[in-house]
Parts: sequence; structure tokens; C-alpha cells
Amino acid sequence: MIIPSRTSRKSGLAIAFLLTMAASMFAADVIKVFILAGQSNMEGKVQSKLMEHQASDPKTKDLFKHWRKDDDWIVRDDVWIKFLGKHGGLTKGYGSGDRTGVELEFGNVVGNHFDEPVLLIKAAWGGHSLVKNFRPPSAGLPDESFLKDELEKAQKRVTNSNEKRNRNEALPTMDDIKSAYGLSYRNMLGEVKDTFENYETLFPSLKGKTLEIAGFVWFQGWNDQYNGAEKAYGANMEQFIDNVRTDLNSPGLPFVIGVMGQNGSKPAKGAMLTIQEAQLAMETMPKFSSNVKAVRTDVLIDKAAEKLYPTWKQNIAEWEKTGSDHGYHYLGSAIWHLRMGDAFAKAMIDLLPSK
Repeated sequence: MIIPSRTSRKSGLAIAFLLTMAASMFAADVIKVFILAGQSNMEGKVQSKLMEHQASDPKTKDLFKHWRKDDDWIVRDDVWIKFLGKHGGLTKGYGSGDRTGVELEFGNVVGNHFDEPVLLIKAAWGGHSLVKNFRPPSAGLPDESFLKDELEKAQKRVTNSNEKRNRNEALPTMDDIKSAYGLSYRNMLGEVKDTFENYETLFPSLKGKTLEIAGFVWFQGWNDQYNGAEKAYGANMEQFIDNVRTDLNSPGLPFVIGVMGQNGSKPAKGAMLTIQEAQLAMETMPKFSSNVKAVRTDVLIDKAAEKLYPTWKQNIAEWEKTGSDHGYHYLGSAIWHLRMGDAFAKAMIDLLPSK
């Protein structure tokens, strides 16, 4: 049996204590908190210029009219969001840079559902895997031989870089290699902890109110397609859900998984199919059957963007009215992201206790 590191488990217990204290210290209104975590597709990659165009184009503007008023973007005063260094009322632009992701429609649908205010905490970093960066504490570390091989490769890369650039950077150590495992998981918990400690400063209108974690959304998978990591995805996902619930002191926390869907209209295959199947299998496990939902995203594809994408370089002007990124980022399609955010929110609402 592999024992989780003492550091990560202590951090989790500290957060659990903090959340319990937050719920008991205040007696004012409750704020429903939803955590949105994952890699680049949870960051959000829809460019603003595409949103501006489609929100005014007669062919598409009705899809986005609930996000706007008087030809401007609504900033909600009952749904707040914190995404790393950005925070405020929910509106467009809470993705990478000034881009937008699934959080906008998710927050609008969930915000409309609740009488209570809603707070979204988004913890997402591009290129981060479940097998390494978000590795749950109970998964422990890989075998020592695997770590030694990883260390040798890392040291070789630095040595070659030093020789090529005439530098003298220190070589990675085994501690450096080990510390990278689970770092994003710990940083995710750190984002939650920071928000609970500082929400009254970040969001002055929430002063004196009680934060209550209501649900968790996971949207990730791309970087687990390599080096056989997809084979461990199911086991890692199960432990991830269990560990998150323990570390947030929230048994049975409603959990929505956005299933990888970059395959779009084409059937998934290979590692992507393996990950899809692992994600879908979570909701069929007896212990998760009442509190986990896996939402397919390929069936929500923006077919206009999919059709145009193969020749986007030859039709840039038309493409910029339809999509804004590559296939691995769901084509940067505002329509696809809206549909996914809506589906995630409705799945979450289905899992929540009746009002």
C-alpha cells in the first residue's frame, strides 16, 4: 500500500477545518460555492472578438442575448467568480487572458436556479494531467524505477540546455521530481482555502455571509493521453473524487465530470476513447451513482465550426466569425462552450438537494 504524503494530507485537513469553521462562525445568508477545476479547457479559450461578433450577428445573437443588456455584457451582482488573480461579478473574460470558458453559462444557469447568491472558484492550468499534476494524494507516487528514469531524462534536458546556451543551471533533484506530483491538486485546494480566508476582501458585498461548498465540476483529460497515462485514468479519477470530498470535508459532494469530446462528430479512438470510458464509468460506480454525473461534450459540438476548421487558414475571415482556437480547445467555439456550460449546470442541478 502506498501512503499519501504527510504534507498533502495535512494541507487537506487544514482546509477541511477551515471550511467547517466558516460554516459555524457566521449566521448570515448562505453563499453557494461551486469549484471548477481542470486544465486549459476549464481555463476557457473563446476569444472576445468572436463573442462580440456572434452576440451581434442576427444569425447567432439570440443564443447570447441572456448574457447582454443594452448591447453590453451583463456583470451579475448575484454570481461572483474568482479565477486565480481575477475576481468580480460574473461576466465574459474569466478565461485565459480576456477569453471566456464554460464558467459563464454554468454560472448563469446555476445563479438563476438559486435564490441564494453563487460564488465560482475556478482552479485551472493548461497542460496539467491527472496522472501527475492533479494526482490525488491517495495515489501516492509512481514506482521508484519510474521516478529514476524521469529524473535521468530531466537532468539530461538541463545538461543539454546548459551546453547549448553556455549556462550553468542546477540539475533537477529527486525531490524536484517528486514534488511535481500532485502540485496542481494542492494548488487547487490552496485556491479554495485562499478564497474562504479572503472572500470578504475580494467580494465586499459578501461580508458577513456564510460560504457553503455546493458542488464540483471537473473538465480535463487531454494530457493523460500520453505515455500510457490513460490506462490509470479511471483509478486516478476515483481517488481524485474521494480525496476532494475528504479534503473539503464534504462527503457526497455533487461532482460533474465534463467528458473529453474533442473528437466532435467523429468517434473517439485510442487513448481518448479510454479516457472517455473511464470518465463515463464514474457515474455507474455504486458509491457514485447518486452524486456523480458524467456529461458528454462531443455531442454538443458546434457543427459549423467543425465544418470550417479544416480549411480555416484559407478562410480566416470566415473562421474568425465561427471559431477562435484549435480542436484540442473545442475550436474556441462560443456556441460549443455555451452548450457545455449549460449541460454541466443542469447536470449539477440534478444532483443537488431540492430547494
